[in-house]
Amino acid sequence: MIRKLFYKTPLAWLQMSREKTRLAVAIVGIAFADILMFIQFGFKSALYNAAVRPQYSLQGDIFLINPQFETVFSVKSFPRQRLYQAAGFDGVTSVSYLYIDSGQWRNPITHKDRRILIFGIDPANSAFKLPEVNQHLNDLKMLDSVLFDQMGRSEYGPISALVQQSDLLETQVNNVLIRVAGIFNLGASFAADGNAITSESTFMRLFPNRRTDQIDIGIIKLKSDADIQRVRADIQTILPADIQVLTQAELAIREKEYWANSTPIGFIFGLGSVVAFIVGTVIVYQIIYADVSDHLPEYATLKAMGYSNRYLIIVIFQESLILALIGFIPGCVLSLGVYHAAQISTRLPIMMTASRAVVVLLLTIVMCFISGGIAINKLHKADPADIF
Repeated sequence: MIRKLFYKTPLAWLQMSREKTRLAVAIVGIAFADILMFIQFGFKSALYNAAVRPQYSLQGDIFLINPQFETVFSVKSFPRQRLYQAAGFDGVTSVSYLYIDSGQWRNPITHKDRRILIFGIDPANSAFKLPEVNQHLNDLKMLDSVLFDQMGRSEYGPISALVQQSDLLETQVNNVLIRVAGIFNLGASFAADGNAITSESTFMRLFPNRRTDQIDIGIIKLKSDADIQRVRADIQTILPADIQVLTQAELAIREKEYWANSTPIGFIFGLGSVVAFIVGTVIVYQIIYADVSDHLPEYATLKAMGYSNRYLIIVIFQESLILALIGFIPGCVLSLGVYHAAQISTRLPIMMTASRAVVVLLLTIVMCFISGGIAINKLHKADPADIF
């Protein structure tokens, strides 16, 4: 009868339900470790997603860059002549270009300057596929007109609201008086709190040290039936070695690799995830070890009744699994709140994904199983002879 009861109701759950304080401590510890892992994974993913949004917003199939180009936030220019040479290849329908540099945007309310990433384009042939940008191309043809990214940080000022109130919103960029002709949506990143787009002519006024014949990204649009890899290979082979030819995905990968390998940010987030895993493992181990120690007589009794070590080990892993599952739920729910608060504060694309939730759940289960596996050594001391 006792044996049937044990199989119908997991012994691990019976033990934990009697130790409500210990169970609560275990849940809090696991939830804390899960929140730490969610935060680390979330910010790391936001870092990469925010970094590649400019690349994926460009309107093209193949891109020319300087071979030393690593990130849009620290560009290396190359001769615009190379782009026009590429326009003569079979399969190419049109070309456009992009200038990129960082300027100082003056908040029209507080009059404080803040660094902003500025893109210079040809209004007659937009480099971007953003609808809000292409609706204002005629406005950009007017000198000293810019478009402002309303997904940037609030320190730039309530630009979106001010634009709606007045058709003539003026401020300064690099001490040059400019007019905000419209808004668009792109988003902040770890390297730039905001973005602005202007014409080539205005860009050169904002950055007088730049040269019109030196561009930062060349954008090539192909025919619908063109073989992207073949055209890419042809351009790379024939044109001089002072340019590199990439697809859009390769351009984005190059950006991700820069943040992952050339900056400490990727390493820090990875290390934070490892630390969170270790912290959770230690907490769960202490809970399970204390539980096994307090119930050694009961385990010894079970051995005397004929239960094998294998059965008792299963009980410990049952307890570990139950702890993992009930601890993960509040950790996941609280992480949603943390993500929401972080997204509002930083304007970064921090959001929960199903794949991340599954990964953290699996890590939580592994974390608890490791803790249970270490605590199993205590069961060897549960000798039936000790209770007689």
